[in-house]
Parts: sequence; structure tokens; C-alpha cells
Amino acid sequence: MRLCVAGASGAFGMKHMDAISAIEGAEVTSVVGTKIDVIREFAKERGVGHYTTDLAEALARDDVDAVILATPTQMHASQAIQCLEAGKHVMVEIPMADNIEDARKLVETQQRTGLVAMAGHTRRFNPSHQWIHNKIMAGELKVQQMDVQTYFFRRTNKNALGQARSWTDHLLWHHACHTVDLFQYQTGETANRVQALEGPVHPELGIAMDMSIGMKVPGGAICTLSLSFNNDGPLGTFFRYICDNGTYIARYDDLFDGHENKIDLSGVAVSNNGIELQDREFIAAIKEGREPNSSVVQCLPAMETLNQLEQCLQANA
Repeated sequence: MRLCVAGASGAFGMKHMDAISAIEGAEVTSVVGTKIDVIREFAKERGVGHYTTDLAEALARDDVDAVILATPTQMHASQAIQCLEAGKHVMVEIPMADNIEDARKLVETQQRTGLVAMAGHTRRFNPSHQWIHNKIMAGELKVQQMDVQTYFFRRTNKNALGQARSWTDHLLWHHACHTVDLFQYQTGETANRVQALEGPVHPELGIAMDMSIGMKVPGGAICTLSLSFNNDGPLGTFFRYICDNGTYIARYDDLFDGHENKIDLSGVAVSNNGIELQDREFIAAIKEGREPNSSVVQCLPAMETLNQLEQCLQANA
């Protein structure tokens, strides 16, 4: 499988580069960046034969079977559609779009082309959440409440590596997307009741720095999500599953019970790296000619819920 990684030298692009290097039979044949000198040096360091600042140039190559987009959120939908129209399978990092109209257009394009199009909803692949999902599917657990905290300290426009960003991140359409999708994935239902509140808008970034979200699915399970860019403390997203048969706390690829006893996740998957597992699913789906877990079709309900939450925020402004 010959892959192009767009946004390869960014924080998440490098995670995908590392993940692909661990997958037998997969190689990166092209990388795309925004600055020619930076992407040239990156390609040289990583041993990639082709580099460019023009995605279309990479899409025209015969040695590119599929594309992973780790580019700014605002470009996700248009670039994913561009890849599909060029006949390339695509995995677009979360979120697939920052509005419902573009998300629906991307799904329509995938349906029309029949190519594999996957959204990077990594939480579906983290071994911690897979363990919970397997228990749910086996009838051993039922989610009663998910209590989730997504906390960062980001008062300037920088990425996870501390580098200046050319775009502005968003609590709702990016960070909340992880939890909205995971809640609906784990319960097997789409939220039918939602509520949302946001704090003051940052004077320079132009985004709300704090947000509170509530969701409920028809079966009765609820989810409470707190998000902040103002948190000066442990960073990341922490999930508490309150179930009918135990409480569990997921921190990325690690899982603990409600008393902080670590749960052995060996045997859940071939790797403990959620990004690698996500990339493995993308490649396997292409090779096997099937729909991947976390396809854009499967993830569209999360985008529909985000749209409802945005309407709540506007109504409560």
C-alpha cells in the first residue's frame, strides 16, 4: 500500500508517519506540506522519495494508492473530496468537516465514487475503548453515563508540538467530535436530546475557550462533556464510563477500573497504539474492498449531533 501523507511534518502527520512505518507492506511514497524547504528536509529525513506543497501533484502520481490528510480542519472536507475525485482512497483526520453541509457533501462523494473514505475517529481504535466496546457487544456491560473531560492549556495559536498554527482549533467541531462519536458508538444510538453552553470568546483567537455539553440517547444513557483551553494542569481527554457492571476510566490507550487498578489490555489488538490501529484498519479496508470502521458514512451521525449542539450554542449565546 503506497500512501501520501498531507500535513506530514505536523504533530499528527508525524504520528501517522510513525504508525505506517510499523505496518508491513505499507510505505509513504509522497509527503505534502505548506513550506517547500520544510517538507523537503522532512522527506529527506524520513527517506520519502517525493515531496510537494501541491496536493494535486501528489494525487496525479501512479505510486500513490491512498492519502492520509493531517491538514488544518478547515481544509478537511474539500481535500478529502479532491482525493476521491482523483480516484484515491482517503482517510481524513478528525473532524471530516467543520460544518454539516460539507460533511454531507463528503459522504455523497464517497457514495458516488465507491472508494474507501474514513474519518480519523481514533477513540474507536484505542485499545482502552475497544476493550469496553467488546464487553458491550458481548452483553457484559451497558453504559449508563459517560463523564468526559477534554482539557488543554492553549491561549495562543499553537499545535501539540508548541509550533505556531496557521489555523484556529475549535472545541466543538474538533475536540467534542471525539466524544460525541464515541458516546454514540459505544451506546449504538444517536443522541436525541442535546444541550450546550460556552464561555466567553477569546479576544484574539475568536473562539470560546470553555464549553459544556450534555447528550442523551433514546435508551437512556447520558454523556456529560467538559472542554477547556484554559486548563493549567494535566492535558488530554479522560473518559469515565459508569456502567451497570463496573466503572472504568480510559486515558488514551490505557484503561483503569473505578479504583485506579490498571486493566490488562494485551490481546485486545495487535498494537497498543490507537493511531497505528486506525491506519491498519484503513489499509485493510482498501485491500479487502470493504467499508472500514469509522467510515465517513458511519461518522456522519456524529456530525449531525455536532450541528444540533452548535444550534444550541447559538440559541444560548
